[in-house]
Amino acid sequence: MEKRIDKEPSGVLAFFGSDTFKGLLPFIGLVTVIVVMNVLTEGSILQPKRIRLLLSQVYYPMIVATGVFFVMTLGSIDFTEGSTLGVASIVVSVLSFHSIPLAILGGILTGAAIGAINGFFHVRFKLQSFIVTICTMYLFRGVCAYLTTETAVPASPAIKALDSNELKIGITLAVLFAAWFLFRFTRIGNDVKAIGSGETAARFSGVRTDRMKFLVFVAAGALTGLAAFVNVIKVGSITATAGNQLETQILISLVLGGLPITGGAKVRFSNIVVGTLMYTVLNNGLVMLGLESAMQQLIKGIVFLIFVALTIDRKALKVIK
Repeated sequence: MEKRIDKEPSGVLAFFGSDTFKGLLPFIGLVTVIVVMNVLTEGSILQPKRIRLLLSQVYYPMIVATGVFFVMTLGSIDFTEGSTLGVASIVVSVLSFHSIPLAILGGILTGAAIGAINGFFHVRFKLQSFIVTICTMYLFRGVCAYLTTETAVPASPAIKALDSNELKIGITLAVLFAAWFLFRFTRIGNDVKAIGSGETAARFSGVRTDRMKFLVFVAAGALTGLAAFVNVIKVGSITATAGNQLETQILISLVLGGLPITGGAKVRFSNIVVGTLMYTVLNNGLVMLGLESAMQQLIKGIVFLIFVALTIDRKALKVIK
């Protein structure tokens, strides 16, 4: 009998199946989305006024995505960003009548407290993160709805006066730089990647896995609380829909940016920036084309599925922790 020998793909086929190509794919996708949307909108999407509008929609999602990036690097997931942003925004709005620094601190502490609840139940009771955060998502969405039942919660004119691209750019860049430094040059980055690659192995190598996971959830909540401040200075008042569907937007953005949903060592910090920009350009381009909401959701869903299929690491596929 003849033995069948399976040969590994070589040349061009090998390149398209390589990690190098998968690493370049998000950048290729971003350029492709920009070019396609620019053609379809007849150049309108790259006009200076439209670019400023695009940037104004990037700031707080990118801050939130930075925290979720660390959560997903662990191999976990967090569905509470939208409800956390809503509750924290209410706290920021109320405290803004007393003191702007107090409002900022209040938003960050509110987000951190919600993150601590998620981390506690995830770590202490060994519950999967998606189960815990889905439950708390509904819990705090209900809190947000209750607090805004009669009327929207207004912020003080003083905090609304802070609405400037310079301030929002400064906060966003500061968050990105601090997170990049921690991820690249400290033990924190190595530990979260080690946990995502294999929690048991990380524990035996000396990583305090439970402590690190708890702290990552707290930090992700705190960043969402900071993003709530950026959100409040933009919108001026908070309704029950504040942060609605934000968790879906962040998840799609990070996957579009090339972040493996299994986390681990193959994550790249550029996933945050590239993914958030790609989602924003795609979303705004579809709106500018005048498509109905259902059609926009359909197209975004198709793009999302394509990127998941192209970037997922099937060898490391496992249940989300």
